[in-house]
Amino acid sequence: MINILTSDRFLHHDTGYGHPERPERLSACLKGIKEIEAVDALQWLEPRRAEIEELELVHPKSHILHVKTTAERGGFSLDPDTTVSPESYDIALQSVGAWLDGVDAIIDRKESSFVISRPPGHHAESNQSMGFCLFNNCAIAAKYAIQVRGVDRIAVLDWDVHHGNGTQHILESGAKTAYCSLHQWPFYPGTGAAHEKGDHNNVLNIPLSIGSGKDEYFAAFEKKVIPFLKSWEPELLIISAGFDASLNDPLGGMQLLPEHFAEFTRYCLDISPRLLLGLEGGYDLGDLAKCTRAVTETLIQNDGDQQLL
Repeated sequence: MINILTSDRFLHHDTGYGHPERPERLSACLKGIKEIEAVDALQWLEPRRAEIEELELVHPKSHILHVKTTAERGGFSLDPDTTVSPESYDIALQSVGAWLDGVDAIIDRKESSFVISRPPGHHAESNQSMGFCLFNNCAIAAKYAIQVRGVDRIAVLDWDVHHGNGTQHILESGAKTAYCSLHQWPFYPGTGAAHEKGDHNNVLNIPLSIGSGKDEYFAAFEKKVIPFLKSWEPELLIISAGFDASLNDPLGGMQLLPEHFAEFTRYCLDISPRLLLGLEGGYDLGDLAKCTRAVTETLIQNDGDQQLL
């Protein structure tokens, strides 16, 4: 069984008129997934809200309270790109909770999960919201898996078109966590240079030139990403699944197609038969629908193959 962790509540995170990280993104993803022929193979789950103590695995209480009070006062811009509305704090807690439920599904039931939530998270630093992100969903999930659920080695693969600065900065000092990112370079947020290796040789950044597509990405996976992840031998592989490297994305400049993201997923399933994927970026609604569908179809196919073994 493949879990889709989502909620109608995620539609109510209001970023304001004209903002690219808009509720329609969520609707597009769900539309694509529901068009899958084998949709009955999916289990749709309403995620829980994360507890404050779980956010504190990554974020200081001062940052959490800043987001909470800003929302309670009616909302405001936390940085030039990142806004909150009155409901955004509670919704962000549920977005984090979805990723934590995904960790539990792998550990307790050996089930892969695809989190379709917003706000996204990989730009959020431990003490700063930025880049549309309030809390770092992915980093919290990794810390939760290690500190609460007892997982020994975790790897994060971030294929969003932007470097996940927050996730790297939070995880790079940990001996049990590895981070790998393929991203457009130079580009927002200006981090993710190839020479950054982490405190335990646990970081691999692969900056790619604007206009990169299938050939450049597949070469990077085969020559760098797969050897790095396999050498880490992760017990849990988490994917920051942004789709803004797709051909029609208005913010990115890459040339990937839905079938390429499906192939990325197959690469990852060769390393770990159960995955936790969570939505990060992706701003062309048509591409979002097609890419999330392609990835979900790949998860379903793999799940069927695993059950035959």
